[in-house]
Amino acid sequence: MVMILSWLQPQLLGVLGIFLYNTHVALALDLDLGNTESIKNAASTVAYDMMSYYKGNESGWPEGLLPEPYYWWEAGAMFGQMIEYWFYTGDTTYNTVVMNGLLAQVGPQNDFMPPNQTKTEGNDDQAFWAFAAMSAAEMNFPDPPADQPSWLSLAQAVFNLQAARWDTSLCGGGLRWQIFAFNKGYDYKNTISNGGFFQLAARLARYTGNDTYSDWAIKSWDWLQNSVVFTDDYQIYDGAQMANNCTIPSKYQWTYNVGTMLMGAANMYNYTNGDAIWRNRVIKLLQGAGIFFPQGNIMSEVACEPTQSCNNDQPSFKAYLSRWMAATAQIAPFTEAQIMAKLRASAIGAAAQCSGGSNGRTCGRRWYQQAWDGKSGPGEQMSALSVIQANLIQKVKPPVTQDKGGTSKGDPTAGTHGDSTNVLEPLLTRKITMGDRAGAGILTALVLSGLLGTMWWICF
Repeated sequence: MVMILSWLQPQLLGVLGIFLYNTHVALALDLDLGNTESIKNAASTVAYDMMSYYKGNESGWPEGLLPEPYYWWEAGAMFGQMIEYWFYTGDTTYNTVVMNGLLAQVGPQNDFMPPNQTKTEGNDDQAFWAFAAMSAAEMNFPDPPADQPSWLSLAQAVFNLQAARWDTSLCGGGLRWQIFAFNKGYDYKNTISNGGFFQLAARLARYTGNDTYSDWAIKSWDWLQNSVVFTDDYQIYDGAQMANNCTIPSKYQWTYNVGTMLMGAANMYNYTNGDAIWRNRVIKLLQGAGIFFPQGNIMSEVACEPTQSCNNDQPSFKAYLSRWMAATAQIAPFTEAQIMAKLRASAIGAAAQCSGGSNGRTCGRRWYQQAWDGKSGPGEQMSALSVIQANLIQKVKPPVTQDKGGTSKGDPTAGTHGDSTNVLEPLLTRKITMGDRAGAGILTALVLSGLLGTMWWICF
């Protein structure tokens, strides 16, 4: 499909420089948090610039993928962000592009297992596409054509596949990071894979009312909380190697790890009608997330931002904590005041960073720094878009459920009609070469507590 990049010509608003007054910031990107239209206009500008990185709607480019060096998972995350953009703003400009991109990557078994992504797809990667499908169901994004899988069934397919991958061979359970044994990281159990499965199960429980999903949510939560990646004060670490039976954590902390746990816990709180156990867990997760707000209420990716060492994927992580904090404020409303203070301050900081590049509005990473930090990419745009539009959460309705307004029809057996990895049997049985190392999406640093004195850099 050929589409001229003319979805929207954003206006260059404001003037160069910084001016903060209450909730108003006058920049190349103008944002007044007291004005709904100003928030929508700012989101529109940032969304346009983010979508300019996507070429999948142009001739000669694969549909549903971002160009190199960006990996498969981040395109799914981007489409999920654009579903929320439509939901918050009512702007339908990108809906066809988003729907086509999502459906282009469902794979032959309608489970987000496209055969051409075997070298890059882990359980966490697959989860981000399922999150996009789940958001489409919860927000009543337009349904796919009748001959295509529904949003809900796609999320259910991923859940069923991942439940079948629950691995008790070592570490007492949990999901491995990687799906395929030939990918680097197959012997690692990471938080985002397991936290992603927890979140997906919790959201499916809330949407469908089916206790099978909530049972799995509880099971995955319990495994994580009893593992070394979860401290008593709710600091969430990256993961652990199976070689030592998951007894030594990699102590890197990323915004999206606490974010996915928060989103799942908030959904379980809502699903259980305010159960005190889940309320307490939400409270503690918000306290644990405090590490990512070292500059007052302004969010920071503390593991890589201060040293400007973030890879191509990590700049998008704040997008997920932002979107999941906003959702938490809505479905666990006792958190609203605390969360909105952080989302407002972070949005103002993000707008200040959207002041660089040749267009004068390119978004950077360091939201606590007034001048543009010189960094750019779809992740920087996505994070800024997420936190800015999150300030509209009080203007929109809560996510629907199957019995209360939802239009997406499910299939509880999706993903169970034959193992989709059978399609990939030739790849699974061939000799592994150096070229088979995982094409990563997220840089995960593993430190074996100094015992080995070495550092592994793993990509998602």
